[in-house]
Amino acid sequence: MKNPCNKVLVIILMTSLSLAGCKTEKKEIPAAQTKRMPVIFDTDANNELDDQHALAYLFYNQDIFDIAGITVNTTRGGGNIDMQYAEAERIMKLCAIDSIPLIKGADKSYSAISPTVDSTGYDGQEAVDFITKSVNDNLDGKMTIIAVGKLTTIAIALQKEPGLAEKIRLVWLGSNYPATGEYNLENDTVAANYILKTNIEFEMVVVRYGEPTGTAAVKLSKQDAIDKLSGVGPVISPAVTGRHGGEFTRFGDYLVNLFEHIEFDSKEQTRALYDMAAVAIVKNPKWAESKTIPGPLMVNNAWVDRPENPRKIKVWENFDKDAIIKDFLKSVKGKQ
Repeated sequence: MKNPCNKVLVIILMTSLSLAGCKTEKKEIPAAQTKRMPVIFDTDANNELDDQHALAYLFYNQDIFDIAGITVNTTRGGGNIDMQYAEAERIMKLCAIDSIPLIKGADKSYSAISPTVDSTGYDGQEAVDFITKSVNDNLDGKMTIIAVGKLTTIAIALQKEPGLAEKIRLVWLGSNYPATGEYNLENDTVAANYILKTNIEFEMVVVRYGEPTGTAAVKLSKQDAIDKLSGVGPVISPAVTGRHGGEFTRFGDYLVNLFEHIEFDSKEQTRALYDMAAVAIVKNPKWAESKTIPGPLMVNNAWVDRPENPRKIKVWENFDKDAIIKDFLKSVKGKQ
């Protein structure tokens, strides 16, 4: 009599052999899609040469940044709002950017604009309306605003619609905190204080002129600009007329031209790229150190700490200059 177990054993063996001889495809589980960070960039583009670097760095990292728009403001260097706008537009053309909105913001100070905001056509209204709509339309977490000039436009937007504060992460290149002074702060201290009194998520990327702990230490030399930026960038047509004259078809060549027309920090002919460093630490927070402090205020041109203030802000300092400059050069050279 045949053992019925033998039949079962044969089936099991045949099945095992069949499976062993088959190529089974292992399905790859797709990695979670990294979401781009929604960003508005607020700049006094014509003031110096760091804004131009920051804009290009932002444009050339659109795998990281979902750029809602660029807003411009006026500080005491670089001319009026039209000149600030023209320089930002120049950089956008040289970087072959034609799909990102560019909007004029505050020309005057917060104190001058604030009493007029209930009227139509007040100074900076176009940018205020744009920021308000962009922030309210963004349903994917907070909108990051990287501000590298005075804070007037953002302060007016918060005055007009206080609820925006809960929807914005504001990263500001400004102040020498805890020391006094600094260009962006001095251009509208009232606006900075107004924002510090709100509950907006606020981060100060400090400058600290002449100190190794601020963005003032993130420098590029004229020679490095010539060696590493000449001929960099996509070729565009028609050519763009530069701020100091001349015709340019590549972004890198224009940057070199800016270095040729700037005063230098030292006889080594270096220049700080303050604003670009602010973009860098938003891209990679490991390139600086941060600390959380109770929100201070600027009183009589001096910082006053408020240790009992429950409202906290973040201060960024001690920037990894080498990593930031390296990544900037890598980003722009990758867009030939």
